[in-house]
Amino acid sequence: MKHLAAANWQLGSRAAGEAPPAGTHDEIAPESIRTKARIMEYLRGSFACLHRAAAASAGGKLVEPIDGTSGTWQRTRVGLLVDAIAHSSNHYGQMVVYLRMNGIVPPASR
Repeated sequence: MKHLAAANWQLGSRAAGEAPPAGTHDEIAPESIRTKARIMEYLRGSFACLHRAAAASAGGKLVEPIDGTSGTWQRTRVGLLVDAIAHSSNHYGQMVVYLRMNGIVPPASR
């Protein structure tokens, strides 16, 4: 979950023009995020950041290039938000496989 949250923070904050929490980089959460309560708080905050980014990206802002990106890595807000959705889908798929390999039916499949 920490990797997903860190990626959400990085993608969402870039799209929203914010800075991610200190210590968040390369899909790595800050060292202080260790307990279940802190991980859940960090995860919830990351999704809130993505929501802020989407809300702030109305109209033409969705497809405007983001300052500081260029060449092959020229990015738009909609591109970053789509990346966040794809990334969370990958993690969800990994969790489903793990559960099924351990004889557990995932909640969404019940």
